Amino acid sequence: MAVTVTRLFLVAALLMLAAPVAVDAQQAGKVYRIGYMSIPSRQSAGDLMDRVFLPALRQRGLVEGKNLLIERRWADGKPERLPGFAAELVALNVDLIVAPQSDAALAAKRATRTIPIVHVVAGDPVADGLVASLARPGGNVTGLTSTPGAEMYGKILELLREATGASRVAVLWNPARDSPTIELGLRQLKAAAPVLGVQLQVFKAPGPEQFEPAFAAMAQGRTNALLIVWDSTFWQHRRRLAELEAKYRLPTMHEMTDFVPAGGLMAYGVDLADLFRRAPVYIDKILRGAKPADLPIEQPTKFELVINLKTAKALGMAIPPALLLRADRVIE
Repeated sequence: MAVTVTRLFLVAALLMLAAPVAVDAQQAGKVYRIGYMSIPSRQSAGDLMDRVFLPALRQRGLVEGKNLLIERRWADGKPERLPGFAAELVALNVDLIVAPQSDAALAAKRATRTIPIVHVVAGDPVADGLVASLARPGGNVTGLTSTPGAEMYGKILELLREATGASRVAVLWNPARDSPTIELGLRQLKAAAPVLGVQLQVFKAPGPEQFEPAFAAMAQGRTNALLIVWDSTFWQHRRRLAELEAKYRLPTMHEMTDFVPAGGLMAYGVDLADLFRRAPVYIDKILRGAKPADLPIEQPTKFELVINLKTAKALGMAIPPALLLRADRVIE
């Protein structure tokens, strides 16, 4: 009897020791399925995904084709396609949805309150109705923002005024976007303009077919400079916008640094690649069991002033030396 009890004890002990190993092996063999729904086209944003986003996932052990399956949905600059994408991904029962922009994340949130959602370039997630607070999101959405808030627009306008001396500034925005942050930003611009001695003219462009008519209207209104409010559709067509800036000789300020290498005059904002490099931290934590409700929203702490001197020369303007000295990067 003593021998039998001892044997039973040893078998039970071995089974207890083996159990965690079996669980670990099961987790190691799991293939995660995530959704990715974004406003730009695959052609315009694919390089950012291949060059930055996927390598950052691999660094955290998430390898597409091995333990990760990504269901991609590209809206080709048409935000109205987002609700359909969200419904498709929810029907596929993905483990997580990456919805970079505020309106992409909003569409995903309207489709599900249980599947975790990670945004990457949201404006103000609280104002946009994505989360309860930055410190404790409180629902199934979390991620990173591209600005610290709408007050950023006043600083951007100030820099454009300093660079150009313009007294008549056009503002171009996309009314098709579902993002209250943009309208908050417009109000901030209108409040800052009189203080800076600037007269604003606001123009709308829901899509690329409205770009040139808007620029032509700016020229007729004797605009001295242009501020383009950040928008994923604009980002997708940043080279076309740079061509129009040159054609209509409008020195232009952008919110994302990517516009400057494409030919824009200047930008003050965050590096888009850096945001997509950090987003996999959230994805990894959530897939390991963390709750989006408990993961604080990350706001950017570093902003770059980037100036394209080649564009300035083509426009026949000189950037003030003091501003050049403050620039983080100068393209010559």
